[in-house]
Amino acid sequence: MIPRLFLPPFSPENAELLVHATAEAWNSCNAEKVAELFSDDSQWRNRSKFLQGKAEILLFLQRKWEVELNFRFQADLWCCHKDRLAIQVEYEWCNSAGFWYRSYGNELWQYNKEGLISYRFASTNDLPIKASERKLLWEN
Repeated sequence: MIPRLFLPPFSPENAELLVHATAEAWNSCNAEKVAELFSDDSQWRNRSKFLQGKAEILLFLQRKWEVELNFRFQADLWCCHKDRLAIQVEYEWCNSAGFWYRSYGNELWQYNKEGLISYRFASTNDLPIKASERKLLWEN
């Protein structure tokens, strides 16, 4: 279980820290670790997929990282209000054929009183890029 850094209502300062800690979890590509950020009854809209509950989220994440290789995620807080955060995301990944993509999007997260994300709504677009155009490189 990932410790809850902050509970709602959020301030801009602790929301910023929470977003960066969440990005670190996503960069682990550990589906179980990321799924722990969400409530058991969490609802997602991820592009054209609608997910309900932690079990569906876990399966989705496992499949995601089987396809999206060398995944690197960055998130920046856009704004916060009480138990809600608006996030701007950017991530890069390649497929099994070695083609690279940069994905851009916006996400809305709503937290429950236990500090778990109960709603996640993501709108994301993919841009094919060359490996030489990558900018989200792993730090040594």
